[in-house]
Amino acid sequence: MLYAYQLLDFGDVMGQAKTINAKELKRVLDLISACDRHAERNRTMLLFTHLCGMRIGEVCALKISDVLDEHDKVRSELRLAPTQTKGSRGRTVFVPKKMLKEITAYISTIDIENRNATLFRSQKGAAFSSNSATQLFQRLYERAGLIGATSHSGRRTFITSLAQKGVGVRVLASLAGHRNISITQRYIDVNDDMMRDAVDLI
Repeated sequence: MLYAYQLLDFGDVMGQAKTINAKELKRVLDLISACDRHAERNRTMLLFTHLCGMRIGEVCALKISDVLDEHDKVRSELRLAPTQTKGSRGRTVFVPKKMLKEITAYISTIDIENRNATLFRSQKGAAFSSNSATQLFQRLYERAGLIGATSHSGRRTFITSLAQKGVGVRVLASLAGHRNISITQRYIDVNDDMMRDAVDLI
């Protein structure tokens, strides 16, 4: 696997969010399913960051109309308005098949009559703020024993995982909604598998 960009190992503030492997993610999801009365909601919110690389603020800003078309079918591409994204610049989020199933399962548990309603609502019925959702993710990760994992871990894991599979940095930047590829490079967490793949090219 050949990377056309430098993979940076860093210790700055962005690097503090732990990347999560498949086994660790399964542990979090199993815990949510086993002992969380808002299991579908929390699972779907979490997977939006892991499977779509969305920022926590973007997840909180989603409306029902963003994910459902006029025929009540889950969209495979989500068009986020500038008001829903960082930097006030709209972007498209591409939804993988696995995530389409997750959204469909969650949608079946909520009232979708008001299409302008927020997709995810708190226990009190209010929309999540970025701060309250960040705290929710923190609790979920801590309960699963994942020290160092934050609401940013899913997004960072998403970018690192695709980089490990050989996806080019320009594609990664577009998927992440980054204007500058240098920002995307700083998200990539170098791991042992990446280094093994690299030396196997010799």
